[in-house]
Amino acid sequence: MPANTIRDNGIIEGVIWKQILKFFFPILLGTLFQTLYNTADAIIVGNLLGKEALAAVGGGTSTAINLVIGFFTGLASGATVIISQYYGAGKEDKVHKAIHNACAIGLWGGILISVVGFFASEPLLRLTKTPQDIMGMASSYMHIYFAGGFIVVMYNIGAGIFRAFGDSRRPLIFLIAGCIMNIVMDLLLVGAFRLGVEGAAYATVLSQLLSLVLVIIWLRRRNDCCKLIFKDIKFDSLMLRRTLMIGFPSGLQSMLYTISNLMIVTGINSFGTDTVAAWAAYGKLDSLFWMICGSIGVAVTTFVGQNYGADRIDRARKGVRTSFTIGLSASFTIEALMLLFSKYAYRLFVTDAAVISIGVRIINLIVPFYFTYIFVEILAGAIRATGKTLVSTMFTVFCIVVMRTLWLLVIPRFYSSLEAVLLCYPVTWIICAAAFILYYKFGNVYRHTKGEA
Repeated sequence: MPANTIRDNGIIEGVIWKQILKFFFPILLGTLFQTLYNTADAIIVGNLLGKEALAAVGGGTSTAINLVIGFFTGLASGATVIISQYYGAGKEDKVHKAIHNACAIGLWGGILISVVGFFASEPLLRLTKTPQDIMGMASSYMHIYFAGGFIVVMYNIGAGIFRAFGDSRRPLIFLIAGCIMNIVMDLLLVGAFRLGVEGAAYATVLSQLLSLVLVIIWLRRRNDCCKLIFKDIKFDSLMLRRTLMIGFPSGLQSMLYTISNLMIVTGINSFGTDTVAAWAAYGKLDSLFWMICGSIGVAVTTFVGQNYGADRIDRARKGVRTSFTIGLSASFTIEALMLLFSKYAYRLFVTDAAVISIGVRIINLIVPFYFTYIFVEILAGAIRATGKTLVSTMFTVFCIVVMRTLWLLVIPRFYSSLEAVLLCYPVTWIICAAAFILYYKFGNVYRHTKGEA
């Protein structure tokens, strides 16, 4: 292992708001480019191939993909927490082992995802009552995407490793490169070569491959304990056990969360292709908020994780408070923009008046409650950073999954409308936010647990 020491760490020493913003903005920009090339798929597909193709690559298809991908991404988040804690504590040997253990998880998990996801595609689409007129296109898209699922998982693992030790700039560079390639390949494969939704799937996988190659190159070029050494990629029993203890609840939470979303998609699909297309386009617009929410969550997890590892608890608490100011300000800005310009935003994807009308209804119902989830994301990130992911999972499973499932089983039976289905989002967000606020305020979040040394 390289003998270099970990360099001065601003996350545990610098001005708090500056360090959070310094880490937050590259993640935000990176997520923006991630959103951009996902949105580029939808814009190009919707305008060149029509609303049926847009419905096929978005909505239920994206949710079904997240069901499989999300579990392993959540599992890998345990490795990110461990790396950030060891890095903050200056334990170089353990940082090195944790990084290569994470790569081993990504390697074998990615292969499993490719196999399971490929064969589960059509059953998932049938389970969610995907309209028959888009079933063929949706199935083809998912088969290609899952065939490259290994690439997607390994890239997310690599980007998480960089962020764990406070480098959010390079993942941004990798994403920009992937974004540019994805747009070019979309125009080439969907537009020029007319490969349909299959072309959009190939473009996404190839752009992720480029980002993964860049991650590997930069990790190989490092000269410290974070350098990637291929022969060291293997499971470490201690690291694997800690990773599973921290990451499995997050993976389970992600999977159960997505299952509840699949139930919602099933309800949405029952309203026909126009509604499915409107929901697919909304998913791309909706991602503008979630990229902010997710970025602040990652920043909080890294900031709290490193300061928790360095036993600087007061600084960790101050970082959480500062993150609320940043997150809520951004959330209210996004809400205002989406509510004011919803009709024009939808026209980026489709020109069909019925689809746009349904989309505006969706935005007006859900968007005003975005700010409530900022509390969930920040507090869950802080709790995960201390290794107490089981608590976060229990809250999320009950407040989001259980409550949402009960809502979907009961309310639509009495009120058969799109609004009756979608109201479960703001209702469960509010309940979940209240639960996290109470636990963070009165629970002993920052108590160190056994096995962290």
